[in-house]
Amino acid sequence: MLQIAKSAPAAIPAVEIDLDLIRRFDQHGPRYTSYPTADRFVESFSAEAYESWLARRNVGGIARPLALYVHLPFCSTLCYYCGCNKIVTRDRSKGAAYLKYLAEEIALQASALGDVARVEHMHWGGGTPNFFALDQVTELIERLRDHFEFNFDGEYSIELDPRSADAGYVAGLREQGFNRISLGVQDFDPEVQRAVHRIQSEQQTLEVIGAARQNGFHSVNIDLIYGLPRQSLFSFERTLEHVIAADPDRIAVYNYAHLPTLFKPQRRINEADLPVAETRLKLLALAIRRLTAAGYQYIGMDHFAKTDDALSVAQRQGRLHRNFQGYSTYADCDLLALGVSAIGNIGPTYSQNFRTLQEYYDSLNRNTLPVMRGLELSADDLLRRAVIGALMCNFALSKESFTASYLIDFDNYFETELKELRDFEQLELVELGKDGITITSKGRLLVRNICMVFDRHLRQDRARRRYSRVI
Repeated sequence: MLQIAKSAPAAIPAVEIDLDLIRRFDQHGPRYTSYPTADRFVESFSAEAYESWLARRNVGGIARPLALYVHLPFCSTLCYYCGCNKIVTRDRSKGAAYLKYLAEEIALQASALGDVARVEHMHWGGGTPNFFALDQVTELIERLRDHFEFNFDGEYSIELDPRSADAGYVAGLREQGFNRISLGVQDFDPEVQRAVHRIQSEQQTLEVIGAARQNGFHSVNIDLIYGLPRQSLFSFERTLEHVIAADPDRIAVYNYAHLPTLFKPQRRINEADLPVAETRLKLLALAIRRLTAAGYQYIGMDHFAKTDDALSVAQRQGRLHRNFQGYSTYADCDLLALGVSAIGNIGPTYSQNFRTLQEYYDSLNRNTLPVMRGLELSADDLLRRAVIGALMCNFALSKESFTASYLIDFDNYFETELKELRDFEQLELVELGKDGITITSKGRLLVRNICMVFDRHLRQDRARRRYSRVI
C-alpha cells in the first residue's frame, strides 16, 4: 500500500493507492460526465423538444447564464489512440464549409433562445481547433458575439495541438478573448510517439506554453495518457519530470482505453506493445505520486491542479461541477452545444447533435436545429445526478442537503444502494455516517465504482462492457 502526498498541505486530501483493491475493482464503467450517460439518450427527443426547452429558459424572467461548447472536428493528421469524433483531412476547404454551417446553427440556436443570453464560459474542442487559421477563428468569434453577450470576467478556453500553433497564433487567440488553453501532449517519449503516430517535440510544447504566459493566459493545461504502447515506468517518469518542469496550472492524466472495435484508428496499434495491467497500475501510481509531491492537488478521476487554481479552490469550497468537458467551476450554467456531435445540457435535458457531417448539414439545410437525440430527465434522474455529482466532485455528500432540496428521506430512498455500500465500507473505501457519505483516501481512485451503485440505469441492465475500464 502506498500513501501519497504526505508532504502536501493539510487542506489537500491524501490519495491512498491500494493496488490489490484497484485490481479487484478494475472493471468497465461510466466516467459520469453526465447522468444519465449519453448511451441512454433517445432519438424521440427531437429538435422540437429541444427548442421548447430553450424557450422555457426565460419563463419567470430569470434565466441561468450560458456556457458554450463549440466542436471543431477537423485534424490534419491521425493519432492512433484517439477516440474523439474527428475528421482527418488536409483539405482546408472542408473546414471553411463547416464554419458556414456552424454560423447557421449559431443563428438558429440564438433565435430559439429569444433574448440575448449572457455567456460566462466557453470551450472549443475537437478535433483540433487550431486546424483553422486565425482569420477563421476571428470570424467565428464575431458570429458568436453577434448573438451572445460574453461576460468580461468569463472563462474562455481552447484545445491546441502544439505542433501547429506558433507564438503568433497564441497571441491572436488571446486578442480574441481566450484566456485558458489545453495542450495535448500524451507522452514525450519518441518511441511512444512513433507507436501512436504523433511526433511532437518537447520544444514545440514549451514554446506554446511560453507564448501563453507572455500573452497573459490565465491557465495552461497539459493532457497526458498512461497505458500507451511502448510506455514504461522509466519513460513515463521522464515525461512527468518534463511536464512538471513546464509548470502548467492543470494536468490531466487519462487512462488509454483500447477499444479497436469502436475506434478504427486504434486497430493500427500493436496490442503486443501495450503495457500489461500491472504496469498500467504502476504508471497511474507513479503519476499520482510525482504530481502530488510537486504540489498539485488531486481533483479526482484523472485531474490535477495547483492548489491556488480555480478548480482546487472550487473543490475546497464545495462548488466543483462535472460536465462533458470534465471538472468545471461553472455549476449554474446551461450548456449550449454547437457543432457536429456536440452534447449540451439545457434545464433538465440533454441533447446531442448529429454525429456525421452529412446529417448535420442536411438538418441545417432544412433550417432545423441538428438535434439527433437527447433526454428529458425524470425527478429520479435529477436526484441521482446530484448524488453522483457530489461524490465525483467533493468525495462526500450531506444527507440533510438532499432532504431539504429533494424532499426525500435519504436512507429510505436509497435503502438498496446503502446496503451495497456496506461492502465498500468494510473495505474502508467509504464511511457511511448518520449525516452523510464520505469517500476515504483509499476510495478516491475508485470513485467511479462507488458512483455506479447509484446508477439506476446501470443497475437495470448491467451493460458495462460499452464503457472504458475504471483504472
